[in-house]
Amino acid sequence: MSPTQSSPSEAAETYDVVVVGAGFAGMYMLYRLRRLGLSARVYEQGSGVGGTWYWNRYPGARCDVESMQYSYSFSEELQQEWDWSERYAPQAEILKYANHVADRFDLRRDIQFDTRVERAVFDERGKRWSVTISDGKTVEAKFIVLATGCLSNARKPDINGLENFKGPVYHTGNWPHEPVDFTGLCVGLIGTGSSGIQSAPIIAEQAKHLTVFQRTANFSIPARNAALSAGDRDAFRKNYPEIRRFAREVARNGIFAEQPDRGALDDSDDTRRGKYEKRWEHGGLTFMYAYNNLGLDRTANDTAADFVRGKIAEIVKDPAAAKLLQPNSHPIGTKRICIDTDYFATFNRPNVSLVDIKTTPIEEITAHAVRVAGKDHEVDALVLATGFDAMTGSVAKIDIRGREGWTLNQKWAEGPKTYLGLMSAGFPNLFIVTGPGSPSVLSNMIVSIEQHVDWIADCLTNMRKRGLATIEAGRDAEEKWVAHVNEVAQGTLYPRANSWYMGANIPGKPRIFMPYIGGVGTYRRICDEVAAKGYEGFLLGRAEQGLTAAAF
Repeated sequence: MSPTQSSPSEAAETYDVVVVGAGFAGMYMLYRLRRLGLSARVYEQGSGVGGTWYWNRYPGARCDVESMQYSYSFSEELQQEWDWSERYAPQAEILKYANHVADRFDLRRDIQFDTRVERAVFDERGKRWSVTISDGKTVEAKFIVLATGCLSNARKPDINGLENFKGPVYHTGNWPHEPVDFTGLCVGLIGTGSSGIQSAPIIAEQAKHLTVFQRTANFSIPARNAALSAGDRDAFRKNYPEIRRFAREVARNGIFAEQPDRGALDDSDDTRRGKYEKRWEHGGLTFMYAYNNLGLDRTANDTAADFVRGKIAEIVKDPAAAKLLQPNSHPIGTKRICIDTDYFATFNRPNVSLVDIKTTPIEEITAHAVRVAGKDHEVDALVLATGFDAMTGSVAKIDIRGREGWTLNQKWAEGPKTYLGLMSAGFPNLFIVTGPGSPSVLSNMIVSIEQHVDWIADCLTNMRKRGLATIEAGRDAEEKWVAHVNEVAQGTLYPRANSWYMGANIPGKPRIFMPYIGGVGTYRRICDEVAAKGYEGFLLGRAEQGLTAAAF
């Protein structure tokens, strides 16, 4: 598997690996491929690196994992030298970091921007992929790595009359690259997931009036964001070896934090409330770390949910608005918890109103208003905070054809099927980074990205040493893994929520719990064991031979 690239006279450029996407996964994959001496080309539909953080530029956008942990660990120099300014980095700073990584490791020369991968077809005889890109050119590759991102395919809602609206319409997942000024405007914000919760306070400060249209109330915890001092950064850096080890091997979600050793009902009411208060004041996703059974036991979960609902009632002065903002449709944590800065307090502002579209959905959008229950809410601009077709949406946009012309969309019509979230049976030499069936969005994404990329790189090294031409998931192994992913999920409270984890935000999308909830550390051990057993469950083939089952 030596690096190859065809001469200009040949019909198609040829690479060892084509990588789709230049976010954090695509950049690190390119870095590893180069170190293996493999030729690679990355195609990115945006005009720059950064993936999710290139597209999501909405007001208030920032990561919900602390900056010092939401960063690469593969370069000791990089993690020691980069200075994060805040506990939770804003979008602009994360994008600056991504660009710094691209420049520091000279990645751009192998990335083609403003280019979509339209089609990928596997040639069974030649055992390689033919990849058609948006400029009409076709290239060939032995392997494809889909680093398309889990939250990069913005979902535009199907609302009657949206196309008739005369004012500007913005989607939080595809925000303009130039500043948007809402000063003096009446703004309608549709959606109260993470992007809506982060952007509402910022928009409210600018707008003449902000009307928030809420279908589903969501749990949100204060971020308690703050500037990081040099001492804060140094203390973290000194402990990086243990922090990274813990995130990879111990933490269920890839985040270094104190682990709970007891259930919520093991403490008295006063002790339990004290722990919740402490977590609330600390802020962030680790609120759910107060007890070890909040995701498993509904009665335990209710104690945390009731606490947060009580906090909302304390903050929001209008009892009717407070009641609407209190989530009651799902256990806390079964949708990704949001973290915010003054979201609930925003509804105390005189220029902010809340409209319930759960009981009375939007009837239509007119030229200048959003009509609900026969009433027109006049707005000058619309902000759609309606989320993403998560985990599978970006993959589904590519016409991927495996053995016998079978498309990945056809195979996944009733829900995505993968083995370990890394490959899908019938699609040889096609790897997926943080796909369905892996911890993916339930984890610190960069921890999971590095694990996946390292596993893929090690797999390619092993194949080269053994003279293997193809690898693909075995169907039996895939079926067993899909069953295991669902079995583990059913043992938790997560399936009780109509969340984007289940695809519930996309009309017609099959309801299946997509990420693996067994934990980052457990998942890593399973992947390592599979590789150690000769890639158990995968089918391996030489150039001149058919497939053989991997050693068991």
